[in-house]
Amino acid sequence: MPEQSKYPVPKGMLACYEAIVDLTDAFCRAHLNDEYAGLCRKLTAKLSRKRPSPLMRGRPTSWAGAVLYTIGRVNFLFDKSQTPHLAAKQLCKSVGVSQNTASGKSTEIMRLLKIVPFEPEWTRPSKIDENPMAWMISVDGFILDARSAPREIQEEALRMGLIPYLPDE
Repeated sequence: MPEQSKYPVPKGMLACYEAIVDLTDAFCRAHLNDEYAGLCRKLTAKLSRKRPSPLMRGRPTSWAGAVLYTIGRVNFLFDKSQTPHLAAKQLCKSVGVSQNTASGKSTEIMRLLKIVPFEPEWTRPSKIDENPMAWMISVDGFILDARSAPREIQEEALRMGLIPYLPDE
């Protein structure tokens, strides 16, 4: 049973959510890791809360492939220098969807939720330190890396939810 309590899902979308997450969880257990599984659950829940939810159109397998493809894109899963690494073609074949379907629906997800590469919200927790976008803040109109800012600015950025945690802790 998917991790329901952590990510709220509308009652009418629960069966759809569970069908997709069952597929992404199984795929992540076999080919990726728990970080990917958690991000897939979170993304599927977020899509289930959209009105109208795009998940109501299409097969759960297609959406599972698209969710995996989206999280893979943000985390550079298709880059051979990354660990874990998986080719897009292999991901799609393993899920049972065409690459065109997964890529197309992934593009739809990214556009709908305004997701871009390096998006901190969708970055694996173990890679957040390496994500420059997670640390960029604007102070008096200047963009800077919060890790090099004075402590009081870091604390305010954390309080405002602009950075994931206080550096050096």
